[in-house]
Amino acid sequence: MKKQPAAGPVTTRSEALDRIKTAMVEKKLTQAELADASDCHEKTIQNLLGGRSVRDQTLFDVCMVLGLDFHGLRDAWHGESVAVDNGGMNAKAQSGGVAPVYMGAYAQIAVDHYVGSYLTLRRSFSLPDTIVSYRTDITWDAEWPSLLFQERNRPDEPYAHRGRLYIPASSSFIHLVSLTKGAMRMIVVSQLDRAGEMRGIITTINKQRATMTPVATAILYARRENFDADAFGEITPKNRVYDEYKRLLDETVAEGYARLVG
Repeated sequence: MKKQPAAGPVTTRSEALDRIKTAMVEKKLTQAELADASDCHEKTIQNLLGGRSVRDQTLFDVCMVLGLDFHGLRDAWHGESVAVDNGGMNAKAQSGGVAPVYMGAYAQIAVDHYVGSYLTLRRSFSLPDTIVSYRTDITWDAEWPSLLFQERNRPDEPYAHRGRLYIPASSSFIHLVSLTKGAMRMIVVSQLDRAGEMRGIITTINKQRATMTPVATAILYARRENFDADAFGEITPKNRVYDEYKRLLDETVAEGYARLVG
């Protein structure tokens, strides 16, 4: 991948604009995609790329999406000189540890405890008395600053999801969202507790015979350092771990982490 040049700080609006356009090319983002990722109107991005005045908040959101140094670009955009380069740190290194505002603007250092592997449990959408168990890995994505999750060891591996974590500052719940060509799946779970668990609900689309049907059920993530060989798959009452898995899911509803109405 082509790296963003780090020759020094930008000092003019023209240089700031060049830096933004270069970052867009590197991340392969169109104007519409940048507007969507920055949570602003496409016309605002057109004004920005045309060198016209925009709000500092717009600059900040765009910089977070593109991994650019907001303070340096803001000063250059308003014609303020930049005397030093903060010890030679490049722009990406300075701001690469903060997720975009639309994802919660969380800093890497504040969410490092989420990084790891989790036993993931939910009930089967189609098989009675069956619990689906698989592994979910959460890592930090330095290229697009945010927490990234990847599902593994699913019995239906072709349907494994990969997405990002949205962590609102004023909520005790977080969101694991995957979005592929307009198809979205959302998981809402409690923030990671001292036991290394997150509990909540999953909403998605499931194939039922010839049709696709919206479904929802309780879900649990339990952090694990190691996994048993038979920990994953479609777990039935004949499996030795079924009772424990069922207890964990039942507690998720009984303790109020998810409420299934109707």
